[in-house]
Amino acid sequence: MLKIAFDPIYAYPLPEGHRFPMLKYELIPAQLLHEGVISRDNLFSPDILDEATILQTHDRDYWLQLRDLTLPLKEQRRIGFPLSARLVEREIRIAKGTIDGCHYAFDNGVAFNVAGGTHHAGSNWGEGFCLLNDQAIAANYLLNNNLVQSILIIDLDVHQGNGTAEIFEKEPRVFTFSMHGANNFPSRKEISDLDIPLNDGVEDEEYLNILYDTLLKLIVKQQPDFIFYLAGVDILATDKLGKLALSKEACKMRDRFVFEQCISNNIPVQVSMGGGYSPQIKDITEAHCNTFKVANDLYF
Repeated sequence: MLKIAFDPIYAYPLPEGHRFPMLKYELIPAQLLHEGVISRDNLFSPDILDEATILQTHDRDYWLQLRDLTLPLKEQRRIGFPLSARLVEREIRIAKGTIDGCHYAFDNGVAFNVAGGTHHAGSNWGEGFCLLNDQAIAANYLLNNNLVQSILIIDLDVHQGNGTAEIFEKEPRVFTFSMHGANNFPSRKEISDLDIPLNDGVEDEEYLNILYDTLLKLIVKQQPDFIFYLAGVDILATDKLGKLALSKEACKMRDRFVFEQCISNNIPVQVSMGGGYSPQIKDITEAHCNTFKVANDLYF
């Protein structure tokens, strides 16, 4: 069964001007339920993640400032959301949902987190709407519990996974691959194990050819036991922040290819949804829902 981490707190209310990015976390499961792609049995609500697991990835002082709501205003502005206890709880639950998804992926091949993909959070900073790095936390959890020996993180959000790159800079068991817009946020890039910066305006064929050629070789070379996939839909031509020019169909083909490689190599994969900032919320929701539909068709 396809298992999807979802909690109403994912879409919690924000002050005016901050609400739009949160709408999709409520709309994605609602749309999948409406279309009959999933039932309520597919959804699970994650608990609170324990501090010890958070501290396997994030600096203690940084975490305590988040937990105690004492993060300096300058650092809060870097995150982009006003800090609150509920926002911190949201991030903790997202990270726990990604960890839980790993266990479901071991059983079913694939699992999703409606939220997550908080790849701009580094070991001691938050940035770009990200406080805690859910997939990095989950990757360290798997390694520290001897559940896997080798991990590949496939980050296909339009923005570089700078926080993930920094966290695993000196960890040879985790290979970080980020394919992103060269001229996009963040302005200061970190160094992933493999970065592919794309020029503005890259379209379907070029994008897919690069991905097809790269990922096939990467999986053969790295032989990962587990894959984390960040499936941002801010690569769409409609995205107001993305600067790339992909169609929804190409985005869907991207997802299909990633899942097909996981299946053919018998590698479990956890999927977090990442970014999407098209002006029309229906474009964001449809593209994200396509990722779920492709996985459901291939795995179940």
